[in-house]
Amino acid sequence: MSEAASAQAVRATIGDSEFDRDTAVTPRAPGVYDVDLSPGWTIISAVNGGYLLAVLGRALADALPHDDPFTVSAHYLTASQPGPAVVRTEVVRAGRTLSTGQASLFQYDDEGREVERIRVLASYGDLGALPDDVRTTAMPPAIPPMEHCFGPEDGPAPIDGSSAITERLMLKLDPATLGWALGAPSGRGEMRAWFGLADGRDADPLSLLLAVDALPPTAFEIGLSGWVPTVELTVHVRCRPAPGPLRVSITTRNLAGGFLEEDAEVWDSADRLVAQSRQLARVRLG
Repeated sequence: MSEAASAQAVRATIGDSEFDRDTAVTPRAPGVYDVDLSPGWTIISAVNGGYLLAVLGRALADALPHDDPFTVSAHYLTASQPGPAVVRTEVVRAGRTLSTGQASLFQYDDEGREVERIRVLASYGDLGALPDDVRTTAMPPAIPPMEHCFGPEDGPAPIDGSSAITERLMLKLDPATLGWALGAPSGRGEMRAWFGLADGRDADPLSLLLAVDALPPTAFEIGLSGWVPTVELTVHVRCRPAPGPLRVSITTRNLAGGFLEEDAEVWDSADRLVAQSRQLARVRLG
């Protein structure tokens, strides 16, 4: 085996992967962190919202007495750009089983003024301490085997602008939700895919914050195109995912007034619902 092939065969691990390096935060002072937003997680013209949520999630994991995000709610105020940023955190409450904090990410505009890009309120705990009982009517999404699904490399010419994030993801989309890529969207607001990180790193609670916002927008399958910026995104992390690829299902039931919701479920290789989310996004009509 060649040296290059050997390098590709080595899977990245949690804590030692591109995702971990690109979401790293450096403490500057209590509650203040420096970060360099990587251009590798951009799509069209902006930094991906799930990646940004993971960056703030990592800062809060350092600032709070608990490590695992349970619920994270983010409001996206202005579009983030690759480059330096500052995250400021505040501990709202530190309890025995749950702690709550808030965080904001700031960058500077062309005049040197500080601009808030995203604000988060989150509760953290210990996912490993939760009881094992599960009572649910939810079912894993029916997605064809991975070899019968398609990734960005199988599609038409790249979209206008950056598609760098697709090089860092393992995405295999359900053909039933790919009509938009062939110029024949189904009109149903659905998107389903197998998901992982391209370097083979297994999922953890922080990468689930990325997973819920990493698929193409459901607006594409409704028949719309262009950037679909997130206004608000709330994620519930239910348990630590088992090793292996994830399955992500996203649905939209209502588009009105230029806004739509996206409801996402993330399932692990053990058929457990490991994360859920809802976001409000803006679409360009006409």
